[in-house]
Amino acid sequence: MNQYPIPDFFDPARVGEIWKVDYAARAEAAREYARQHALKSAAASAERISLLIIDAQNTFCLPNFELFVGGRSGNGAVEDNIRLCEFIYRNIGNITHITATMDTHTTHQIFHPIFFVDKDGNHPAPYTDIHASELRDNKWKFNPALSSQFSVAPEYGQQMMLHYAEALEKKGKYALTIWPYHAMLGGIGHALVPALEEAIFFHSIARNSQPEFELKGDNPFTEHYSVIGPEVLIGPMGEALGARDMKFIQQLQGTDRLYIAGQAKSHCVASTVSDLLEDINATDPELAKKVYLLEDCSSPVVVPGVVDHTDAANEAYQRFASAGMKIVKSTDAI
Repeated sequence: MNQYPIPDFFDPARVGEIWKVDYAARAEAAREYARQHALKSAAASAERISLLIIDAQNTFCLPNFELFVGGRSGNGAVEDNIRLCEFIYRNIGNITHITATMDTHTTHQIFHPIFFVDKDGNHPAPYTDIHASELRDNKWKFNPALSSQFSVAPEYGQQMMLHYAEALEKKGKYALTIWPYHAMLGGIGHALVPALEEAIFFHSIARNSQPEFELKGDNPFTEHYSVIGPEVLIGPMGEALGARDMKFIQQLQGTDRLYIAGQAKSHCVASTVSDLLEDINATDPELAKKVYLLEDCSSPVVVPGVVDHTDAANEAYQRFASAGMKIVKSTDAI
């Protein structure tokens, strides 16, 4: 397929910065670009090529924000987004639809410090892992000050925390991790990186294709790394904590190719792809061949001296490849 020139306004040096997108100017430029390059509306394309961008938000993608995904290079998410923006522009006439997921949080959620206290009323520090054994021993307890707003007794709140930690351990997934306050709804960290937002907007005008924005992660009692479903679906009394979203496997069935990129490779990207693979295997394993993972547009969580999830992320991608998904670079021809 054709590759297209990167518009003159795109400046890689600004991808790691905050600034306001000039929508009016970009809309005019997109219309002229479409005219110059004879771009058709996405609906007229014979092949359906979708791009799923996972959580490319300021909170994860810009240095000095709460959960900047630096990877081992220390600047991973910025470098990833330069390549991702260029991928969108070079393939603007090939990509027919873009979906961007957005991690969406409020203060009082199970992975934020305020949700737990120790015997002295102190909250756990960010990056603390809380294990089921520690909840049984009451080293950490559900914060009783939050009981009234959730209409649960402190004792049942603690039972919910223990149930959640045990469920994670049974699944062999990440421990219950306390994260810094991040992706806060209404805050600047929640927004998409400006350079990427600009590229998505430019594509929407040039191809007459409405992008989709999928919010996830606002349930107080479960983490929601994957856009397809939360980490734990059911509470200790069988109450629903969240639901699995089948729209993505349905969209894949109507798509010729699905490219996936975003942050973080080790967490929200890997969890989303893993859940998608479960749905693929339950529906039609051949669908895995439609999925293309942009390996140079995602980085793992690395906190020097604290955690390094690079190996876990690479192992997940090897598993996806073994299932039939394709590991590609942003510079590869579509």
